[in-house]
Amino acid sequence: MKVLVVSDTHAPRRWKAMPDALRAPLAEADVILHAGDVCVPGVLAELAASAPLHVVLGNNDGPDIAAWPAPERLELDLGGVRVAMIHDAGAKAGRGRRMRRMFPDADVVVFGHSHIPMDVVEDGVHLFNPGSITDPRRERIGSYGWLELVGGEVVHHEIVRVGTPPR
Repeated sequence: MKVLVVSDTHAPRRWKAMPDALRAPLAEADVILHAGDVCVPGVLAELAASAPLHVVLGNNDGPDIAAWPAPERLELDLGGVRVAMIHDAGAKAGRGRRMRRMFPDADVVVFGHSHIPMDVVEDGVHLFNPGSITDPRRERIGSYGWLELVGGEVVHHEIVRVGTPPR
């Protein structure tokens, strides 16, 4: 199972239209996860046209995104892999312990909010933040993530950088 992971698209301020860099990945995705700060439901409709979509509510999302439905926290079983989602995983210090307490059964915790890509194991939990493809902020270029799940395990995980760094 190929899982495309995005976050912090911030439409329409940052997501004006489907980023070209997402077109090929969307064609390959079996499932899409959006870790919040969508801002307008049209983004979700565009993504959901390619594959089943799961989304959590970000701090910039309103009632129209919550109605998708987008809960604040979500726990899924994707091919035997327990995936938890939350928009804001809090401060860097103690994040692994906090996520383990919040999601004790999770194999992977997907989150966003910081716009900083992260793919690490901390305190026994795999923390995965795809960054933002449309609003990289302190990062030089945008990014999204891939998780490949086989037989109840994450067999591949990757942050994909897109775009050209400024000169």
